[in-house]
Amino acid sequence: MLLGEFKHNVDEKNRLAVPAKFRELFTNGAIVTRGLDHCLFVFSLHEWENLANKLIALPLAQANSRAFARLMLAGATDVKVDVQGRILVPDYLRKYAGLKKQVVVAGLYNRLEIWDADKWEEYKAKTESASDEIAEKLGELGI
Repeated sequence: MLLGEFKHNVDEKNRLAVPAKFRELFTNGAIVTRGLDHCLFVFSLHEWENLANKLIALPLAQANSRAFARLMLAGATDVKVDVQGRILVPDYLRKYAGLKKQVVVAGLYNRLEIWDADKWEEYKAKTESASDEIAEKLGELGI
């Protein structure tokens, strides 16, 4: 289970430390891809396989299905955690997420999200200020 919020720095070689408490889950590698809201998603190989199977089952005739599958699949790259617990974030993904030096790694149960620290604070403030409205909408969905 991936939970929590951790601040880390991206080094000059585009390497980012995976929070120590999560490293064991990524010993066989991980998949990093474009996420939603201009962050990056990091999946274990098992979780990625589950998602990829759902994505390839989407109807090809629907433009939104094709677009979402392209966003997730074409943007994906496999990474290995090095002996110091770091992953390499490719330039194209770093640019997509607008990552500067300081980032936030957020655990969201079955994935990690990597955010530029400033963008994360903006997103969090916006979401927290709308929490009542969000809760009401989710209540309508039975959550």
